[in-house]
Amino acid sequence: MKKLGLIFKETSENRIKKSLKESNAFFIVKYSGLSGPDLNVLRQSLRSANAEFFVVRNNIAKRALKDYASDELLKLIAGPVGLVFAQEEPANTSKVLYNFSKEHENLKLEGGLLEQKLINKKDIESLAKLPSREVLLLRTVCALKAPINGLVMVLKGNLRKLVFCLEQIKQKKPA
Repeated sequence: MKKLGLIFKETSENRIKKSLKESNAFFIVKYSGLSGPDLNVLRQSLRSANAEFFVVRNNIAKRALKDYASDELLKLIAGPVGLVFAQEEPANTSKVLYNFSKEHENLKLEGGLLEQKLINKKDIESLAKLPSREVLLLRTVCALKAPINGLVMVLKGNLRKLVFCLEQIKQKKPA
């Protein structure tokens, strides 16, 4: 029969591997100095962005991540770290983390993986500053629509000028 500690380690490792497969991105954050209620607020904020905050021992995290991550990423796992798994939009998750780290200086963004690419703190911050997906789609549609609108206005202007000229001719000729 296995010891309870070994079962816990295997369960934690399997949970990390499963979350990695299901998520688009994951972030490593240091939470040293945050109180329990602050961590609960962070977890609730991340849940609203369809993300999960997971605290695990470093050796378990390194063992679970060694197949998925490079040595540079594994070096970030030192001290009390938490793993944040983004299930849907990584930008929303990074916004939550960035805003929370601005309010609570004890939460430090370290890095992570986005679409199997290593990202650092600056990348997370720039991702957080991006507009939402809906805004980006709206801007794209407007950019695609602009040339068509311009063509319609030009053609409409020529027709308007023709009607104006015909109206002037009509007014000059006697009835």
